[in-house]
Amino acid sequence: MRIIGLTGGIGMGKSTAAHAFRRARIPVFDADAAVHRMYERGGRAVRPIDAAFPGTVVDGAVDRGKLRNVVFGNPGKFRQLEHLVHPLVWQAEAEAIAHARRAGKRAVVIDNPLLFEMKRPKWMRWHKAFDQAIVVSAPASIQIYRVRLRGRMTTEQIKAVIAKQMPDAEKRRRADLVVRTGLSRNVTLRPLRRLILDLLA
Repeated sequence: MRIIGLTGGIGMGKSTAAHAFRRARIPVFDADAAVHRMYERGGRAVRPIDAAFPGTVVDGAVDRGKLRNVVFGNPGKFRQLEHLVHPLVWQAEAEAIAHARRAGKRAVVIDNPLLFEMKRPKWMRWHKAFDQAIVVSAPASIQIYRVRLRGRMTTEQIKAVIAKQMPDAEKRRRADLVVRTGLSRNVTLRPLRRLILDLLA
């Protein structure tokens, strides 16, 4: 079974790429969605976050707004949150890969915006074990425009988030395949279709 890493900054078009794999019935582990589930009532992250950041859990679920207010602009607390959540994401990734292998899948995609940044333990360093690492990329102006359309952040907030992420140029340097998403949908999907055909061959 081949393990494919998929990453890219906020607003770069990862969702479009992930959807192409799902349509081909290739399982995709979505790290962002996994974290959302962990923050919900009964989720794996609720208790440790409640203990570390009192007042950020409301009605048994992590209030993302309250948590953001606590850690945003505070590097120490942000690192503390990462140390709590990242191991839970590693565990969920490992479970997804094991499930795909048991199901006899030819490939599995790990969709993680922090694919290169997350410091996994040695036994779980998927980015070194990937058969291929894919980076989706678009010009900064398009990236900011897409995120603004979501209506949840100002341009200044978006730029602050982008500044905290690994630069797009560095992600592209580390990639085995760069998928350009700033042009037409067909241009975006063409290299993905070729890869999918290869994975399913």
